[in-house]
Amino acid sequence: MSAPILPISPASIVSAIQPAGAAAGSGAFQNVFASAVQQVDSLGKAASSSVERFLAGDGEELHTAVMATNRAELAFDLFMQTRNKVVSAYQEVMKMQI
Repeated sequence: MSAPILPISPASIVSAIQPAGAAAGSGAFQNVFASAVQQVDSLGKAASSSVERFLAGDGEELHTAVMATNRAELAFDLFMQTRNKVVSAYQEVMKMQI
């Protein structure tokens, strides 16, 4: 029996990647960033594994492999958009005159 299909929303991804009890301050951004990279990587590996099981005929359902691939793609796209916004904000701060 395959796992149930769960909806993905930006809020669910952000809540999943935020470390529990992360305080604002030294290392908080680094922890959130590292957690986000790890989450995206684990979703990519899960999708790859699911596709490999399907292609090998190990009982993996097609829809499960497609959903895992879509989940990984959406997580990566969200991560890249977030990265682009952070880089843009950093560039704006660097343009400010002191």
